[in-house]
Amino acid sequence: MQAITVRDRKAGITGLSLENLPHPHASENDVILRVHAAGFTRGELDWPATWTDRAGRDRTPSVPGHEVSGVVTELGYGTTGLTLGQRVFGPADWTRDGSLAEYVAVEARNLAPLPADIDHTTAAALPISGLTAWQGLFDHARLTTGQTVLVHGAAGGVGSLAVQLAREAGARVVGTGRAADRDTVLDLGAHAFLDLEADRLEDTGQVDVVFDVIGGDVLDRSAALVRPGGTLVTIVQPPTVRPDDGRAVFFVVEPDRARLADLAQRVRDGRLRVRVGAVRPLAEAPAAFTTGQRVPGRTIIRVADGN
Repeated sequence: MQAITVRDRKAGITGLSLENLPHPHASENDVILRVHAAGFTRGELDWPATWTDRAGRDRTPSVPGHEVSGVVTELGYGTTGLTLGQRVFGPADWTRDGSLAEYVAVEARNLAPLPADIDHTTAAALPISGLTAWQGLFDHARLTTGQTVLVHGAAGGVGSLAVQLAREAGARVVGTGRAADRDTVLDLGAHAFLDLEADRLEDTGQVDVVFDVIGGDVLDRSAALVRPGGTLVTIVQPPTVRPDDGRAVFFVVEPDRARLADLAQRVRDGRLRVRVGAVRPLAEAPAAFTTGQRVPGRTIIRVADGN
């Protein structure tokens, strides 16, 4: 099969290439998917799991991409809950080859059925971003109706979904980003927008929840914005500055089949919009790692045509 691989950690993005690899093997409780569309994160090449397996052993050449939508072509021993020919979507395992390939092995528990009226391109943009937004807001920050949440990077893959989910939950939502993001963030349902390049973050006032996807100085300064009893949640790095009277949480997203199914239903109902920007073929995935950040919405790699 064809796949995007990376062999040299020092080379970074320039080390990505398209090559032929053996067809993946379905281990116990795995499925093999014919990949139709795949999502990726530009920072993947900095993740330790891109280069080593769970035991810390080198696993290059590695295949990046950890969001997938496709069709089940093989079932591993003991696999239940999914069937051959079924359309599914979900996150791929961090420490195994990912979805920027024609076929990928994924634990069945990671995957949810994909309704026929959601296309693979949309589905591939949903798993990690959607689960991260939900888990950050509700599992970790315990956001409730009437609270105020500050969502950093509100026009991005995670942030755009967090804005919509928080608004639907009855929270007051303040989104941040660049000036060019203002209309998008307000259209997604934010009550207010703060330009991180022109406005003072401190003028936001205190909030019940800060959801951070930026890190660095923005994360540090956000701790002072959290009301007593509130929560600062980040997916970037463990916070070094914590709220005086509140919680600080750093987390890594977890697979959740039931929540994926719920998110898909929200998309079907029109209650959740997934922002897909550029759609590029597998051969152009290396270039997409460098140019995707300049494209509004998620860049998705289309691997196979059809349903």
